[in-house]
Amino acid sequence: MRMKSSSFRRMIIMATIGVSAAALTGETASGATNAAVALTQQAAGVKGEALAAQEAKLRDNPFIQRFAESRRKMAADPYRPLYHFVSPESSLNDPNGLCFWNGQWHLFYQAYPPENRNQHWGHAVSDDLIHWRDLPYAIKPGPENACYSGSTLVESNRVIAMYHGTGQGNMVAISSDPLLLDWEKLTGKPVIPAAGAPCTIFDPCIWQKDGVYYSLSGGTQPQGPRRPAEFLFKSTDLVKWEYLHPFVEGDVFSLVGDDGACPYFWPLGDRHILLHFSHMSGAHYLLGDYDKARDKFVVTAGGRFTFGAFCPGGVHAPSATPDGRGGVLVIFNINNAKPTPGWDQIMSLPRRLTLVGKNGLGVEPAGDIASLRGAHRHLGETALPANRELVLEGIQGNALEITAELDLRKSPMVELNVLRSPGKEEFTRIAIFKQRGYQNWDRFKDWNKWFESCDSVVTIDSGYSSELPDVTSRAPESAPVWLASDEPLKLRVFIDKSVVEVFVNGRQCVATRVYPGRADSLGVSLRAQGSDAVLKQLDAWTMKSIYTK
Repeated sequence: MRMKSSSFRRMIIMATIGVSAAALTGETASGATNAAVALTQQAAGVKGEALAAQEAKLRDNPFIQRFAESRRKMAADPYRPLYHFVSPESSLNDPNGLCFWNGQWHLFYQAYPPENRNQHWGHAVSDDLIHWRDLPYAIKPGPENACYSGSTLVESNRVIAMYHGTGQGNMVAISSDPLLLDWEKLTGKPVIPAAGAPCTIFDPCIWQKDGVYYSLSGGTQPQGPRRPAEFLFKSTDLVKWEYLHPFVEGDVFSLVGDDGACPYFWPLGDRHILLHFSHMSGAHYLLGDYDKARDKFVVTAGGRFTFGAFCPGGVHAPSATPDGRGGVLVIFNINNAKPTPGWDQIMSLPRRLTLVGKNGLGVEPAGDIASLRGAHRHLGETALPANRELVLEGIQGNALEITAELDLRKSPMVELNVLRSPGKEEFTRIAIFKQRGYQNWDRFKDWNKWFESCDSVVTIDSGYSSELPDVTSRAPESAPVWLASDEPLKLRVFIDKSVVEVFVNGRQCVATRVYPGRADSLGVSLRAQGSDAVLKQLDAWTMKSIYTK
């Protein structure tokens, strides 16, 4: 598999290991700095030798050979993505423990080996968050029945994984080798047993504050309507854990019926974000402040990554890690909506989350996506007459990246149709309804211009994506996104065989699975409803496989 390096990767490495640019370029020449650099170079040499030894062993590893053969066999499946990560064999579920270690990104995930269908932690590694290389299964069941979801914490000399072991409780495993191939489970039993626990024991995340480890265990409130709750524990040695209290305070953003599975709690700018999953309504987030004196998360805002039920075809659970620049990187699994023999779910593209203002969330695709781009087509400024669909000649495919900028003018709705058959028997519709969402009172200034403070709405509709009888179409995903009155609409659309992801103005993303049944469902079109609009520019690239050498 081809592995890419980039300035993006170098920036993250510097931020993660805490080495300043001045030290790396020799601009700081103190003895202490020189000694530190020398030690770093020595450690890098030792790690390099260990890495080379691991790489040599992997060449003949039976799992690696099996994974490669499995990928070859399934490559012809018309719905298997080219540039979204898919398990090399069998099914896939939650991503777990996304982290940056030894100059590379590591993604773990719920995997189901054919010889033992109980969940293992599958494992892949990347230089750029886009091109992923399969590694052997990382954490295997025993004494737990299965290795469910959890997170990682990277320290200077090791990576700590904390996860739920079914039938036992929350487990801790440690790894320190270059590729995180070898894991040791502390105590060989759960560090937070489920039996006799004062709260729900499920899907932990872990962080450190003032030399003390903290962990959340996901669940629901013990009394009243079913609502999400995250229960806080602390430890000084990772073995003995003390229960403290429910962690979240002031959450009025979750729905009755939600739960707090798969939590990830990280700094975001000068605030904190708690990402989690609901078995009712999919992936969510809460923004707020970490009251370290009381060990409470005081929530001031919240939102969603799934805008409907999580299944069929919806965004599922997160795995997140700091990016070293004040943001958070997150990857989700996306559910299937059609039987596909030998595999089902996929991973989203990595997204970078940033803090916008106090309570806003920025969301953009992350990683070296540009390295996947192939043939390019450009379309300059083009009029979009009202109520007339414009099919874009020469722009078509089922593995594409499309960027488009539009001036909506007075049009109440503009749509971009992708995976469109020539007669429009099949198509996936992406629509923008400008200033047709809920009122945002923080932006409200004048009742005479009340609509100017309303959110816009982005909708992705798979209702006509497929004529096949075994495809379960999803109710349209409709998500809020803020667009100022004079702001152009900027779309970044990723189409990859059976998934469509849409990023809007760096502030929102919607995604769903689609399964066109016709071989000619490849076209792209635009339409302005009710009033004229203008396409300022559009670029489209065919996209390459991340598994091609």
